[in-house]
Amino acid sequence: MTEIIQRIPSYSNKSMYEHCEMLKRVILTTKDVKVGRGKDAKIEQVLKYKSDKPLIDKILASCEHYLNLHTLDMQRSQRIEFRDYQSDIIDRAVRILYEHKFVYLAMEVRTGKTLTSLGIAEEIHADKVLFVTKKKAIGSIATDLNLFMPSYDMTIVNYESLHTIDADRMWDLVILDEAHSMGAFPKPSQRADVVSGILRRCKPKVILLSGTPTPESYCQMYHQVYGIPTNPFRAYKNFYRFCDDHVKVKQRKINGMFVNDYSDGKPSIMEAMEPYMINYSQKQAGFITETTEKVLEVQLKDSTYAMIDRLKKDLVIEGKSELILADTPVKLMMKLHQMYSGTIKFESGNSMVLDTTKAEFIRSHFGNKKIGIFYKFKEELAALKSVYGDDLTTELSVFEDTSKSIALQIVSGREGISLRDADYLVYYNIDFSATSYWQSKDRMTTKDRPTNEVFWVFAKGGIEYDIYKAVTKKKDYTVSHFKKDLLTLQSTC
Repeated sequence: MTEIIQRIPSYSNKSMYEHCEMLKRVILTTKDVKVGRGKDAKIEQVLKYKSDKPLIDKILASCEHYLNLHTLDMQRSQRIEFRDYQSDIIDRAVRILYEHKFVYLAMEVRTGKTLTSLGIAEEIHADKVLFVTKKKAIGSIATDLNLFMPSYDMTIVNYESLHTIDADRMWDLVILDEAHSMGAFPKPSQRADVVSGILRRCKPKVILLSGTPTPESYCQMYHQVYGIPTNPFRAYKNFYRFCDDHVKVKQRKINGMFVNDYSDGKPSIMEAMEPYMINYSQKQAGFITETTEKVLEVQLKDSTYAMIDRLKKDLVIEGKSELILADTPVKLMMKLHQMYSGTIKFESGNSMVLDTTKAEFIRSHFGNKKIGIFYKFKEELAALKSVYGDDLTTELSVFEDTSKSIALQIVSGREGISLRDADYLVYYNIDFSATSYWQSKDRMTTKDRPTNEVFWVFAKGGIEYDIYKAVTKKKDYTVSHFKKDLLTLQSTC
């Protein structure tokens, strides 16, 4: 294979083609030379500058190579048109990458993080790209990739499958989607540890993507970037030494013992990250979508309320072969959370549907509307399937191509996917996490959609509304909240 002239830093494919064409014109410049004597003399054209054949072949091959890439660029520009703000972010991100080796795109949902990152990869002329995301987002990212027609080779993988990729393969760019999912502390999560190993081995440029970089604590930033050699916290040996300067460490009493609480990160964390971050909101992008939320209450079966009352009183329900045990506040909170939506997980690990009232209500209330349904526990999906039958799917591609409604688990469906085809979003249950609330309810938003309608289906007298009040204030619902709310939870007869 003929060698190609290496790209000059910051040169586009068009600039490289023009550069190689200039070299070709120079190296192929001829001059007239008189050959022979007397009547036999004649004028011949020879190369003006002495060059060996390998060099000429290299320049000619480079002209063809960069012309092909430039042609792809032209074809791509006809299929993909970046919005003005995306083009601006691409330009800014390229400069940051060349200077710092990594950039963090803190772009709110639906502003086009994925497509923007693909554009950045093209502009820095990446060759081997690894795109890490959530499993449910792989399909939509692959669609964007096919539409984009990049000149680079890109592998898309979900975080849980990172161990399956070739351990010896080198990457010159790694894109980390939903990067906040690596933010666990004080110890790194398994996914953060695996990603860190790849970054330390390959030393690639890195693009981090998230609409909510630190949804619960500034401290969540540390393990997102700690594997990047040029990160601003690289001087700290580990998270605990990082805390010496950037965290107000407190103590909390849990089960009679005092433990360190590292959640109160200082603003200095985000100040240190500022040179590497590009923030962009839906408002800046021109989104004018108005989201309305409505709570719909349903009356569960009398038998379900009777079980709930008994569990709150006795903290245990023993059946012929299964046991429901709620001997701690955490267990009681979890069991009530399940039961108020008509399901239960037994002490054995088995689970079952107790009451399909919510599923029946959703089917009756929304009829044949194409809706996106978020559920919390797996038996809630079983209840929905028992009512909807073949009119329900869990696959995004099927939802987009048919009239079927879709059911998604809240945590796995809250990020990286679009439910723009849904008429409404409907919540079968609610998650304790404020992050889940704010991210998942925005799945229908697009720049051209003026309104979103979101419905919450809560059991009358249930725990869901108390959770809702907490997460709408950007607070996770905790055992402390539950202990207070338990005093006011009234039995429904």
